[in-house]
Amino acid sequence: MSVATATARDMTRVLSQGRSKDRGIGSLVFLGALWFSLFFGVMVLLVLIIDVAIEGSPRFDAALLTEYGSRVSPETTGFRAGILGSLWLMLFTALLAVPLGIAAALYLEEFADGERWWNRLIEVNLQNLAAVPAIVYGLLAVAVISLMGFTRTGIVLGGAVALALLILPVIIITTREAVRAVPQDIRQGSLALGATVWQTTWRQTLPSAIPGIATGTILGLSRAIGEAAPLIVVGLAGSVRFDPTGLFSEITALPMQIYSLTSQSQEELQTAASAAIIVLLVMILSLNALAIFIRNKFQKTW
Repeated sequence: MSVATATARDMTRVLSQGRSKDRGIGSLVFLGALWFSLFFGVMVLLVLIIDVAIEGSPRFDAALLTEYGSRVSPETTGFRAGILGSLWLMLFTALLAVPLGIAAALYLEEFADGERWWNRLIEVNLQNLAAVPAIVYGLLAVAVISLMGFTRTGIVLGGAVALALLILPVIIITTREAVRAVPQDIRQGSLALGATVWQTTWRQTLPSAIPGIATGTILGLSRAIGEAAPLIVVGLAGSVRFDPTGLFSEITALPMQIYSLTSQSQEELQTAASAAIIVLLVMILSLNALAIFIRNKFQKTW
């Protein structure tokens, strides 16, 4: 018993110090390889971002945000339509994906019987859907739009459906993790006071999980805002010279405009594409920063 106690004490000391007593050559080489991999990945990313920022620096002006795309005067071409189109897509993507994703996650986590074969089938397919290439969701969106009876392509609805299908597995998985993190004591206390399962879920579990749900949802939207492959499949144009006006309006998106301009030979358009990449990166980082703020501000410790 004393030997076991001493061993447990040593293990506790090692864990509390956050390091192992093993300082062999193999472990040091492995640790050095890990640090080198991290350093190399971060440095490559920084070099790429700095190079793009330097290349696009001549176009960091107001015209980049307020003017429409133009190949006639490439030195003043802008991305107004793409920025507004991306914002419209994010709005309707959230309206489509967030309620459905949260409802599906609550059903699977709180109400579904895990012994039923169809629930197990949903579980397996949900995990697989998170790794499906983005272009497949574009093909699925085309099928959904056709079944709904719409024949026009390149509209807000088509892009929103494609991006909603893309982030739906992410929202479901992150929502389930947030709901699962709520202690069972809260549920049991509510049920003991006479509340039903639905009342407990709606009034206790869901409000407690909102910080985690909001974080996962924003991260999903930040992934969707930079996607171009599913938008190409649903027919979004590479350049539009008007603002979106409704759900059935033809639009473009910022990734689509960047994709279109990078294939052009004019140096001015290449410079504008580099500047637009930085604008898109700022939008994505802003969403990620918002997710981090919500997580740190409203996170609860149980």
